[in-house]
Amino acid sequence: MSPSELAPPGPREASRLRIGVLASQGDFAAHAEMLRSLGAEPIEVRSPPELRELDGLVIPGGESTTMVKAIERDRLEPAIRAHFEEGRPILGTCAGMIVCDRDHLGLVDASARRNAFGPQIASFEAELQVEGLGPNPLRAVFIRAPWIEEHGPEVEVLASIDGLPDAVRQDGVLLCAFHPELTDDSRVHALLMALATAQRKRRLEQAASGRR
Repeated sequence: MSPSELAPPGPREASRLRIGVLASQGDFAAHAEMLRSLGAEPIEVRSPPELRELDGLVIPGGESTTMVKAIERDRLEPAIRAHFEEGRPILGTCAGMIVCDRDHLGLVDASARRNAFGPQIASFEAELQVEGLGPNPLRAVFIRAPWIEEHGPEVEVLASIDGLPDAVRQDGVLLCAFHPELTDDSRVHALLMALATAQRKRRLEQAASGRR
């Protein structure tokens, strides 16, 4: 299913979604607020039990090395992998893009380059056309941002700057180099929720089929 085939969930549907936000480090509170504004129930995740029965997960920006160490320290990797293997969607932003790449958790067949656009002093904003988010460009905030250096054939590039991918998707994992939580444009989070709604519907249909 391509992003263009997904519609953001309606308020009643969204209210039933439980979206975790990895709260080990980084700007998790802004993601939680964005999800709450869309009607989802954000869950701050710091331990493996908090990853159970989530409809989706956000791995936010921050410092990727610190985040990887925190995941290891808190023994979160098996629970994150279980979430992924069950087909529940994941959004990784900025450092979250790095954490999900093939050199770290390996959730996406891609390699991200750290601080690719330069140090914090080189932070910038840009208008991006992101596939699946409609015709209007998205105002993207880049802070010590990575880009996708190389990726496999199953990875779909959703947006690029000067030919350098900064938003990609592979199945239910959506990665972006920018910080969608730092603007008032909620379309990236709405896409995550749409993926979560679609996956939840599939799980319910499979459960109903198994009871017949």
